[in-house]
Amino acid sequence: MSDWDSSDVGLLYRVNGWSASLPDWANSALAFLSEYGVIAGLMVLGLWAWWTARRRPDAVTAVAGLMWAPLGASAAYLVNYPIRELVARPRPFVDHEGLNVLVAGKDGYSFVSDHSALVMALAVGIFVVNRKLGALAIALALFQGFGRVYTAVHYPTDVIGGLALGAAVVLLLAPLAAALLTPLTRAVAASPHVGRLVHAPPRGAVEREEASGEPVSAAHGRDLAA
Repeated sequence: MSDWDSSDVGLLYRVNGWSASLPDWANSALAFLSEYGVIAGLMVLGLWAWWTARRRPDAVTAVAGLMWAPLGASAAYLVNYPIRELVARPRPFVDHEGLNVLVAGKDGYSFVSDHSALVMALAVGIFVVNRKLGALAIALALFQGFGRVYTAVHYPTDVIGGLALGAAVVLLLAPLAAALLTPLTRAVAASPHVGRLVHAPPRGAVEREEASGEPVSAAHGRDLAA
C-alpha cells in the first residue's frame, strides 16, 4: 500500500471511528443529512437566492446563473460516470474490515463521490450569483463531504475528487451556460404572463399598475430585456 493510500485509509478509519462515541440517533441523523438532508438544504438556498435575485438590477443574468446551478450539477454527475467506471475503485467497506457503515445499500464504485460532485456544483452555482448564500452553500457541501467519509461509504480522496469535479464543471462551463441561458431568461422577463419568474415588481408597483392599467410585469420586463 502506498503512503497516499495508507493516509487515505487511516483518515477514513479515524473519521468513521468517531461514530462509536455517538448514540445511534445521532449517527442516523448524520447519515440522513449526508445522503439527503444537505441536498434538500441546497435546494432551499437555491430558491432563496432566486427569490432575492428577482429584485436585482441584473435580474436577467442573475436568474440565468441560478438556472445553471442545477444544470451544472447534472453535468458534473454525467462527467463523473465515465471517471467512476474507469477508475473502478471499490467502496471502502469492500476492502477494509471494522468500519461502521451507516448508509446501507451502497453499490457501484467509489471514486469520485457523485454526492460530493453534485452538492459542490450546486453550491458553486449559487455562490457565483449570491456570495452570502453561496458561502453557506459551500459550507453545507463540505459538511456533506465529511459525512460521506463518516458514514464509511467513501474514502477522503473520493470526496476531494468529487468536490473538485463539481466546482470545475460549473466554473469552466459557466460562460457557455450564460450565453445559452441569458437569452432565455431575457425572453421570460419580457413576458407579461411569466415575467415575474425572472424579476419582481418594484416597490409600489401595485399602485402604479392600478393607476396605469398596464401590468407592471410587462413594462418592467421590457426594461430588463432592453
